[in-house]
Amino acid sequence: MSFLVYAAAGFLSGLIGGMGMGGGTVLIPALTVFCGVEQHAAQAANLLSFLPMAAFSLSVHKKQGLMRTDGILSVILPAVAASALGGAAALVLPASALRRLFGAFLVALAARGALGFFSSPRD
Repeated sequence: MSFLVYAAAGFLSGLIGGMGMGGGTVLIPALTVFCGVEQHAAQAANLLSFLPMAAFSLSVHKKQGLMRTDGILSVILPAVAASALGGAAALVLPASALRRLFGAFLVALAARGALGFFSSPRD
């Protein structure tokens, strides 16, 4: 039975991720709440699942001519540095703090979405 729960969590997070919202907003809570996975492991699983999806997305966007590569290093280098710092911070933070920070991130994401929904003109 647990395989089905894991498969459903992966499917739903991939589906939502494909619609433009990060799949981790579903995968991490699903793994921690419904599957009992520890916070650090859930976030690591999310990051690992992101790598092949990102590589596939990049190849599709490049084939369709939707990628601009001018100034790419000015984006990649700070992103790699921030990722390394965030990973190092996650290693030293207790699971409870990591869970609270992720919860705060989800609340901020929801607030941003709600503000955008209510402030944008409708057709």
